[in-house]
Amino acid sequence: MTSQADEDDAKHYHGHRERLRTRLLEAGAAALADYELLELILFRSIPRIDVKPLAKELIKRFGSFAEAIAADPKRLDEVDGMRASAIVEFKIVEAAAQRFAKGAVKKRLPMGSWSEVVDYCRTSMAFENREIFRILFLDKKNGLIADEVQGAGTVDHTPVYPREVIRRALELSATAIVLVHNHPTQRFLSRWITPKTAGSK
Repeated sequence: MTSQADEDDAKHYHGHRERLRTRLLEAGAAALADYELLELILFRSIPRIDVKPLAKELIKRFGSFAEAIAADPKRLDEVDGMRASAIVEFKIVEAAAQRFAKGAVKKRLPMGSWSEVVDYCRTSMAFENREIFRILFLDKKNGLIADEVQGAGTVDHTPVYPREVIRRALELSATAIVLVHNHPTQRFLSRWITPKTAGSK
């Protein structure tokens, strides 16, 4: 009796996995809820268990797909059902998203729009658990020369040295810079970056 029940459960979640994969390929990521996207990632590292409850718990705990993926590995490990292999998968996805965003901005000469720069910065640093000071160095056509983390501090403070900022801008022959920092200590502000521009007319 138990064996038959286990077999039925296995058929159910295998069918569910195939349906999710098909929906992703045919309708795109917009057709999936955040927890369903997490399920697709968890499938790879947890192959023979129904991971929907775990995916929903991750969304409940962290708030969204992006926040779950970017969560500190130690916090992810606190969630019942998470495995080391699943945490690695999450960090691979996070790194891929950052690399993709960085590559997309670098290829855009000039940068498409201010909102795209903000989106790029959110991808790179919005879920950091310490304050980061970042600089985008631009050429005269607003093309990205370099994206550098100039300083990393504590949860509510990071040092900034104007002389170092100016020195680096001169080294790169930048004609404009975008200064960015995050707010990791405040739940709502931590999802935003604070941009400032210099050198623009």
